[in-house]
Amino acid sequence: MLAFVIDVPLARLIFFGAASAFALFTTLMGQDLDLVIKGGHVIDPKNGLNGVMDVGIAAGKIARVAPDIPVASAKRVVNAKGLYVVPGLIDMHVHVFYGTDPDAAYSNGPNAVLPDGFTFRSGVTTVVDTGSPGWRNFPQFKRQVIDPSRTRVLALLNIVGSGMRGDPYEQDLADMDAKLTAARVKENPGVLVGVKVAHYSGPEWDPVDRAVEAGNLAEVPVMIDFGGHQPELSLESLLLEHLRPGDIFTHMYAAVRGRIPIADGQGTVRAYVRKARERGIIFDVGHGGGSFFWGQAVPATKQGFLPDTISTDLHRTSMNAGMKDMLNVISKLLNLGMSLDQAIAASTWRPAQCIKRLDLGHLSPGSPADVAVLRLREGEFGFIDAAGKLLPGRLKLESELTLRDGAVVWDLNGIAADQWRQN
Repeated sequence: MLAFVIDVPLARLIFFGAASAFALFTTLMGQDLDLVIKGGHVIDPKNGLNGVMDVGIAAGKIARVAPDIPVASAKRVVNAKGLYVVPGLIDMHVHVFYGTDPDAAYSNGPNAVLPDGFTFRSGVTTVVDTGSPGWRNFPQFKRQVIDPSRTRVLALLNIVGSGMRGDPYEQDLADMDAKLTAARVKENPGVLVGVKVAHYSGPEWDPVDRAVEAGNLAEVPVMIDFGGHQPELSLESLLLEHLRPGDIFTHMYAAVRGRIPIADGQGTVRAYVRKARERGIIFDVGHGGGSFFWGQAVPATKQGFLPDTISTDLHRTSMNAGMKDMLNVISKLLNLGMSLDQAIAASTWRPAQCIKRLDLGHLSPGSPADVAVLRLREGEFGFIDAAGKLLPGRLKLESELTLRDGAVVWDLNGIAADQWRQN
């Protein structure tokens, strides 16, 4: 057994075995960090950080965030001057249960997408699949998507047992079982982080009420993709009577047939919508291919009704239409007047709180080293809504570097790479 006696602050005498002695020797020689992201503007809403700082990473964890970490303390240094350094983004509304069944829609079907292909390149390190699997096919989803993905994949379980397979499956009230849904959620704590209702077009409140029952049994939130029936079910009743504080109303800027929008015909945000926010209902963007309209988003944001959480509703249609990716959606909100601080909070710490994963969405020492390094560009850009209408903007975010558990998983311009030199 090898021992060292060291005189350091707060510890006059410490004995180390061989492995610990090597770790200490590495620290004293200035190599305690695997990587330092240096000189970037850190925004970490949970910890109230907003300024130029360095971020040190070791063993896949955030080691420290400080104004000036010595470059000699790290094996690798990334120059982030002029860039923003934020927690890895959390996209809390995606569909990633990809598969080959042509009749399965978003639940092992062709409408969902492979997560790793569309996350890291936009600074996203965690996604929440919202209702693609149900309690019946969640084991397949876990084997097929969660386990092999480098992206951290969580999920809200559909109240429909077979998930988001399309009609007639999603209209089957007999397959909406609160107890079996809750049981599956409780079997997978921290991975199944809620319950989802989507695409039901009947006049009944049963899907919502059964999802809330499952949420109560499993102590998780419920997300609602509401509407589709004519005449429309009452949005006021949904928000003030059926949902609980902490439940999530997605597609907040939608204006679609069968659903009452949050702003009325004059563009005024309805009083009961504001009351719902006061009672704790979470309003989520959920952009998607057909759920974000300038006619709702522009007047609502002008009246200060900004999203609590920003998400994409990623699937094979939305990614090739107006949505594109997480940073494009955030950029839309920036151009509508949301501050960068607010947008980062709505894409990191706030969704982590909503899904009760408080280990995520921040840069606290000891937390997973999920980090996005972003560039905020100024120029002339165009943004498209679900109706195909263009709104010009001056601000656009892009991802320079993404780390997942301290590993580089996206590096747009090689800022974390070694320089090639010809021999």
